[in-house]
Amino acid sequence: MPWHKIISVFDGMKSSGVSPDAYTYNTIISCCRRGSLFEEAKGIFEEMKLAGFLPDKVTYNTLLDVYGKSRRPKEAMEVLKEMEVNGFSPSIVTYNSLISAYARDGLLEEAMELKSKMLENGIKPDVFTYTTLLSGFEKAGKDESAMRVFEEMQSIGCNPNICTFNALIKMFGNRGKFKEMMKIFDDMKACGCKADVVTWNTLLAVFGQNGMDTEVSGVFREMKRSGFVAERDTFNTLISAYSRCGSFDQAMAIYKRMLEAGVAPDLSTYNAVLAALARGGLWEQSEKIFAEMMNGRCKPNQLTYSSLLHAYANGKQIEKIHDLAEEIYSGEIEPHAVLLKTLVLVYSKSDLLQETERAFLELSRRGFSSLDITTLNSMISIYGRRQMIDKANEIVNYMNESGVTPSLTTYNSLMYMYSRSSNYERAEEILNDLFSRGRVKPDVISFNTVIYAYCRNGRMKEASRMFKKMAESGVAPDVITYNTFVGSYAADAMFVEAIDVVRYMIRQGCRPNQSTYNSIVDWYCKLNRSDEAVMFVGDLRKLDPRISKDEERRLSERLMVMR
Repeated sequence: MPWHKIISVFDGMKSSGVSPDAYTYNTIISCCRRGSLFEEAKGIFEEMKLAGFLPDKVTYNTLLDVYGKSRRPKEAMEVLKEMEVNGFSPSIVTYNSLISAYARDGLLEEAMELKSKMLENGIKPDVFTYTTLLSGFEKAGKDESAMRVFEEMQSIGCNPNICTFNALIKMFGNRGKFKEMMKIFDDMKACGCKADVVTWNTLLAVFGQNGMDTEVSGVFREMKRSGFVAERDTFNTLISAYSRCGSFDQAMAIYKRMLEAGVAPDLSTYNAVLAALARGGLWEQSEKIFAEMMNGRCKPNQLTYSSLLHAYANGKQIEKIHDLAEEIYSGEIEPHAVLLKTLVLVYSKSDLLQETERAFLELSRRGFSSLDITTLNSMISIYGRRQMIDKANEIVNYMNESGVTPSLTTYNSLMYMYSRSSNYERAEEILNDLFSRGRVKPDVISFNTVIYAYCRNGRMKEASRMFKKMAESGVAPDVITYNTFVGSYAADAMFVEAIDVVRYMIRQGCRPNQSTYNSIVDWYCKLNRSDEAVMFVGDLRKLDPRISKDEERRLSERLMVMR
């Protein structure tokens, strides 16, 4: 039930002369968990005390849980102090709520210290403790630390539950390690744990994040065959999954189907829809959904504003980003770590160095010491694009010192940086390092970057060697791979070789695009060989029988302009 309806019933109860008791207040505070309504929970807590009711252990633990789910570790510690002053000793539930607050806010060292304090006080961590820590390290990109937590858990005889397995499935899935992910899934079944709705939703999310829409649909069908009925969380996950696949129409169709099924949207639903619209840069529709959300009395959180920032960035609305950023910096919108990290991302994506660095420095200035892999990759990316090699390496060194596991994006950004520098051979060294570490597999972007490095420096033999290595590694070249060769050969007046590449790519089932043919036509003209360009366009159907008449017409018009 939405918060405004809950509070309406509560107010109606009081106005009709029915006085709430301690149980009522505890229940209302508990209702604040789902929407992370920490301010509302605090208000009810204060009202409870003013009404003459002394908070009990249940009250304190429930309030701690709300703060934990709201990522409010400082406020949670204040509740702990008050709890102890009033003679209530912290229990396993108390510590788990505190650990959750710190872990959710990325303060993992503090979370681990709390686990140590638990042991000192004779309280043994349970499966919830370990799973919360494991999930925290996974979100921070600290895979090795996550696995150490799991190994410690097993070593003391604490059996994993479905939540633990779900966290591991998410970790491996988010790293693209589908083989390891499915092994965990098999281990889960071998332990007698049945997949729950979170398991299915995690699989939907993982496949959605990787653009695997066929797998998304397959998992959804299997989920229904297993007897699971789509609930709000599943609809929310499906909206997110399809949006990550770029299937915005399908994402919005799921949202419409959800409303038609009589399932009321909640904060997570609105955030999922806003995230879908953000990926498409549909900022005007995002603002309409935001208005709908506010009219429905659904309180936005940091993820809501984060999606708005992404919508503005993808929609090239830089002034709107600036306006929202100022509201965050001024405190009008709470400057949560998530929002500052989002500002780093969107400003880096928009190639605004000064603004990116300001957001990054604000994270440290405001005491948010934990920087995740995505934030750090954004800094490496913008420094790399600006050829600020020393700055990029400072971030890499910080990652190594902090135990943050580099992702494929980290390596690809570094390869991009060096591929455009005088030290371009370093790009292949990084690729080889990626192979030797074996943590993540290079993708088509990795190989394309190194191929580009050699092509732009006229070292076509090395580029061809990388193309061969690419095939041996099981990575299929794309149109960008072939276009890099075509453009380089054409620039060196090696048109026979350029056309041979086009012929080969067509045989391999890779369709040339406008850039493919533009490179050949443009370089013929730049080298004062326009007659050969005319012949090339005239004979193009022999080379590419599937070329459209519109494309032939476009090239002819382009040729007329350039001659």
